[in-house]
Amino acid sequence: MLKKNKASEQLLKYGSTIKRILEYIGNYRWWVLLSLVLAAVTVASTLYAPILTGDAVDRIIAPGNVDFAQIGRILRRMGIVIAITCVSQWLMNHINNRITYQVVKDIRTKAFGHLEILPLRYVDSHPSGDVISRIISDIDQFSEGLLMGFTQLFTGIITILGTIGFMFAINPVIAVVVVCVTPLSLLAAGYIARKTYAMFQKQSETRGELTSLVDEMLGNLKVVQAFGHEREAQERFDEINERLGVYSLRATFFSSVTNPATRFVNSLVYASVGIVGALAAVRGLLSVGQLSVFLSYANQYTKPFNEISGVVTELQNALASAARVFELIDEEPLLPDAADAVDLGKADGSVAMDHVYFSYTRENPLIEDFNLDVKPGQRIALVGPTGCGKSTVINLLMRFYDVDSGAVRVDGNDIRNVTRRSLRANYGMVLQETWLKSGTIRENIAYGRPDAAEDEVIRAAKAAHAHSFIRRMPDGYDTVISEDGGNLSQGQKQLLCIARVMLCLPPMLILDEATSSIDTRTEIRVQEAFARMMEGRTSFIVAHRLSTIREADRILVMRDGHIVEQGRHEELLARGGFYAQLYRSQFAPTAGS
Repeated sequence: MLKKNKASEQLLKYGSTIKRILEYIGNYRWWVLLSLVLAAVTVASTLYAPILTGDAVDRIIAPGNVDFAQIGRILRRMGIVIAITCVSQWLMNHINNRITYQVVKDIRTKAFGHLEILPLRYVDSHPSGDVISRIISDIDQFSEGLLMGFTQLFTGIITILGTIGFMFAINPVIAVVVVCVTPLSLLAAGYIARKTYAMFQKQSETRGELTSLVDEMLGNLKVVQAFGHEREAQERFDEINERLGVYSLRATFFSSVTNPATRFVNSLVYASVGIVGALAAVRGLLSVGQLSVFLSYANQYTKPFNEISGVVTELQNALASAARVFELIDEEPLLPDAADAVDLGKADGSVAMDHVYFSYTRENPLIEDFNLDVKPGQRIALVGPTGCGKSTVINLLMRFYDVDSGAVRVDGNDIRNVTRRSLRANYGMVLQETWLKSGTIRENIAYGRPDAAEDEVIRAAKAAHAHSFIRRMPDGYDTVISEDGGNLSQGQKQLLCIARVMLCLPPMLILDEATSSIDTRTEIRVQEAFARMMEGRTSFIVAHRLSTIREADRILVMRDGHIVEQGRHEELLARGGFYAQLYRSQFAPTAGS
């Protein structure tokens, strides 16, 4: 019973995937129609050639009795037919390539576009390598199968139908023999195809798992080597690679059985035509030329079955890959901006959080009844032990996540009623984890303001104390840095991220351990630059080094998603509470000092 349910679910998924692919192909229906017309022309001219051959054979009556004049005319006709076949086939293949790559482009664009509107919850809970595998590898696998489907499936089906039509026109009895044997080939191919799909599906999933592991190891190779984790990583890789090998082998085995099985049935068809045709020729019901035509048709009739069996194998792989891509596209996107969402414009910087509740998972509540009222221009510091909810508050302020209940307000507006773009345009954000794109240093600094003038970019770099090291680079601001700034130190990358915010100078700032990777001397200078930048701007500072937040207007001390203390630095120290404990733990004299 369980097997039946699984098979029916698989069949439904299979049908649903095909339906969606056809919807994408439907956007190019006129090209498809033209391809079908050209396929029909190709098949018709290909099938007409054996008739000309048979006619030529019948003109060779006996030794010394050959109608050369008629054969010459037949050969000229054959030349024209072959030319038509070549041209129509070339055009058909060109159109099929165009349709395939347009469909693949549409699906990949849709997948990437959908990825950009997926909630952060999805990105946080799925390995990046698996997502990359779906958008790159799976779509490539799909394109190969779709291309083969267009070039061989259409032509094969039309060839089969056309051949049967021609055979019925010449001799219905032999045509009936062919049709009666054909279902055996279809049954064999259908049975094997069902087995193959499941294996290709597992193959695609495991390939994504392997891509994810390689991406993870490559992105964190220094950490892997520093902790001597190479052997464990290799063992994990070997285990996944072994599974991929098993699934690939099984998929290849089942798919490779299809061709021999159909070839066996096709040989039966050819033999049946040969025997029945020979008997008919002996009785005078069929000429030798017509027998040669039938044998040629029998060969052409069976050939598409072999091709289609190969195509079916590729289509199984393509469908399994397409199903994974559609799973990504079907993921629930971010709630769109409300229809009446307002553009925030330039905010004055007042922020409030009213009775906010939030958790990443229902089982583990994090933020509970959180209240905050920030006046324009205030500097708010968030401190507390790891996991207390500091970064979560930032996520809620930026609306990377929506609150479970309560409200976050900017300028009195519930941010759920404000467009995300206008909300985030009012924040400048520098995180502990730096991100730079592959491109020039200038492009990275101007990421938030691509139209910024040269002198503005340089001024921002100077304010962030990045100008000196940029000048020492081979091409200065035109130096191309690799993906994620791999050819820069961590401190240099963080300085560029700080310069990026200093160029935009939005009304509100979020600094999440913004100077964690910078040396002490540069940090002092950057803190001075931050102090100037924060003047008149609402600022949220997340810090573990409490020495960096002494000048904050208000320090929120968090613990388990609650504000347990708040006030200025001196006030909190005087109270001798949790903040004082945290502060003393950082600045307590070491033993023997």
